[in-house]
Amino acid sequence: MTEEPKIARAYHDHGHGREFARISLDYDARFLRRKMLQCDDGQSLLVDLPQTTSLNHGGVLVLDGGAEISIIAAPEELLEVTGDALARIAWHIGNRHTPCQIEDTRLLIQRDHVIRDMLGKIGAQVCEVVEPFTPEGGAYGHGRTHSHAH
Repeated sequence: MTEEPKIARAYHDHGHGREFARISLDYDARFLRRKMLQCDDGQSLLVDLPQTTSLNHGGVLVLDGGAEISIIAAPEELLEVTGDALARIAWHIGNRHTPCQIEDTRLLIQRDHVIRDMLGKIGAQVCEVVEPFTPEGGAYGHGRTHSHAH
């Protein structure tokens, strides 16, 4: 006999109560409305949100009954971008509507050979890393922006 999945119908950008479980998701998997997922401890979870939502690291899915599933940004394959003109490099990344995690001394983006080639041409140093990805949200409010692929 299999256990019925837990159901989450709400999302909050930070926890309010006790953590029931955790779920580690990469950046792309953290953008959803309705989907069956598996928590880190193996429990089944049905996410059934009223609208497509960007789940952020540190946010929580709220189960029926109020218990919370913590959202963890899972490590993924990224490009670490550095260089002397980091602001200029960031402009070029943003101009291509590429999600970007902005830090004081580096930028992180998802691996893309076309963007990598462009970055090399403008003098950026690029290396491959594997770590959690938490890019900046959209300019017009919280959440993510869409690439031209939408």
